[in-house]
Amino acid sequence: MNLKKMIRDILIIAWMKSIPDLKRQPLILVILAGLAAIPLFFIGLFGGESMLNIGIVGVIVSSIGFIGIAASIQDITWDRYVKFREMVVAMPVHPISYAMGLTLGALIFALPGFLAFTTYGIYRGLFDIGSLLIMFGAMFMCFMGISLIGFTIATYQHKTSPNSLGIVANLLSFLFVFLPPVYYSESMLENVGGMNLTWIAYTLPTTNAAAIIRYATGLTAWNGEAYMLHWLFMFITVGIFAILVVRKARWREP
Repeated sequence: MNLKKMIRDILIIAWMKSIPDLKRQPLILVILAGLAAIPLFFIGLFGGESMLNIGIVGVIVSSIGFIGIAASIQDITWDRYVKFREMVVAMPVHPISYAMGLTLGALIFALPGFLAFTTYGIYRGLFDIGSLLIMFGAMFMCFMGISLIGFTIATYQHKTSPNSLGIVANLLSFLFVFLPPVYYSESMLENVGGMNLTWIAYTLPTTNAAAIIRYATGLTAWNGEAYMLHWLFMFITVGIFAILVVRKARWREP
């Protein structure tokens, strides 16, 4: 495995998937940032000051998580129709480079919103240097996990139409970002109909990243064991799906 070539391929694919669209529609960056801010507005409006910082963590995670899972599922299917994938296969490109290049291209669109919300969190005193570094590390792992999961799903749906996969991608984005404890603390799941559902916070890259950031910023009472478990499950998720992408993903099939 040539790491230098893999990185170069990732950057080339990301450029090809993002820069032409940015040149045609530069205002898309402002629109995406505005859409990402809508949940934060309602959290601040109805949850008050006490919930705003938790909402900031949620919108930071979702700004990358939502577009990451959607792009990795939709783009690989669309590439089949515009013959982009055939060109990538002929280069040749490692499957991880292709998966990461696709979502890195989408990440460029999400980056202004992500940086804006992070800056707002710094302004509010939510982040110091240490928690900021932890946040970036957690979001990097979240991005990796989301990219690999989406890529794996898409390659096993190679006969599904782009329209149908677009619906699947949006549903998964909703399930990854809005239903589990991303915009709210996992402590709210301790008693749901008499059941403890806090285990949900360990199942997805988005929920693990949000929990890690809440611990790092003091929004959740410190629990060293839970904090380390969130990191562990994040690494396990990335490792499992990286293996699936390399050995099982059907991305080269017509």
